[in-house]
Amino acid sequence: MKFELLEKGWECVPLGSVCNITSSKRIFAKEYQSSGIPFYRGKEVIEKHKGNTVSTELFISTKRFNEIQEKFGTPQVGDILLTSVGTLGVPWLVDETNFYFKDGNLTWLRVGNSLLSKYLYLWLNSPEAQYQIDTKCIGSTQKALTIETLNKFQISLPPLSEQKRICDTLYPILEKIELNQKINDNLERQADAVFQELFIENARAEWTNGTISDLGTVVGGSTPSKKKPEYYTVHGIPWITPKDLSVNKSKFISHGENDITELGLQNSSASIMPEGTVLFSSRAPIGYIAVAAGEVTTNQGFKSVVPKPEIGTAYVYYFLKNNLPIIEGMASGSTFKEVSGSTMKNVPAIIPDRETLAKFNSFCAPLFAQQRILEEQNQSLAMLRDNLLPRLMSGKIDVSVM
Repeated sequence: MKFELLEKGWECVPLGSVCNITSSKRIFAKEYQSSGIPFYRGKEVIEKHKGNTVSTELFISTKRFNEIQEKFGTPQVGDILLTSVGTLGVPWLVDETNFYFKDGNLTWLRVGNSLLSKYLYLWLNSPEAQYQIDTKCIGSTQKALTIETLNKFQISLPPLSEQKRICDTLYPILEKIELNQKINDNLERQADAVFQELFIENARAEWTNGTISDLGTVVGGSTPSKKKPEYYTVHGIPWITPKDLSVNKSKFISHGENDITELGLQNSSASIMPEGTVLFSSRAPIGYIAVAAGEVTTNQGFKSVVPKPEIGTAYVYYFLKNNLPIIEGMASGSTFKEVSGSTMKNVPAIIPDRETLAKFNSFCAPLFAQQRILEEQNQSLAMLRDNLLPRLMSGKIDVSVM
């Protein structure tokens, strides 16, 4: 694969010549604290990059942080942390809102005078950089990026004025995506708080004890034969797998990576489920939860719930989220844990009165609608970002007059 770079005469230079690439003191498990300076690993960097709200349960003491800061230094605002073991090449631009730390699976980059931090962050997301990451990593069992290798990466380097224009073009898109995500996270916390108040803190003794089958119909899924290409298509009947939910962390989902054809549906035990169905992955792993944004089918890795009209999607969704540990504890299997259809149907559930359910569903209806709109906006913005990024970074779009 060869990239068409330098279309405007930009120079290509070794990455190590325009930024300092290093690592710092590794923190061991025995040093973790229950509070203090938050400790972020590659896992948190990846979640942040996906647009998810990042939190950590790992901390180091302020004293230990200060010791490391004095002896080795620590990342500052404008520095970049880059995943360098396992999932490679995911960058995180350190901002002013949090303390950040890092472990041995992250590499630390600090720009020099000829390179803007935001430009470097964008470049690390570009096809040009990702190609070098894919082809120059080492290791067979577990891939890794060494500092020596990163120093030799070739980065296309426009003048600072053009770097700034490129950043000014792309960053409003990134900031809008982040703002939408923050709004959605806030709405999610509101709905969860109301669920807790209505159904947990103020649960009534007269409410009926039942099972998930009393909340809705539990539906499994199926995989049409992979040996029959005519069973699959790009635009057909939506077919969701747990992998789709691992990639797409949105609350609402309408399509996965692959659709199935009418023929594929007829020759499998997959069922079409209506909009509002709550999808629940029952294995590999257990507990991905999403709401169907339209009619969908799934593979056998789901035990989804089609809510009864009087129960509603919102109650089923938050019931599953809040009872995930109980459901996981009921899973069985020697090779890997799985929640069977019969197990899912018999998960204990409280059946509230219709008036309280109606109150909760009325509260959640506009909230869910706004969340769905914002998620759709973010998907469109992400497509725009991904289309613009390689063209801007290669000079194919002229920003000198923008």
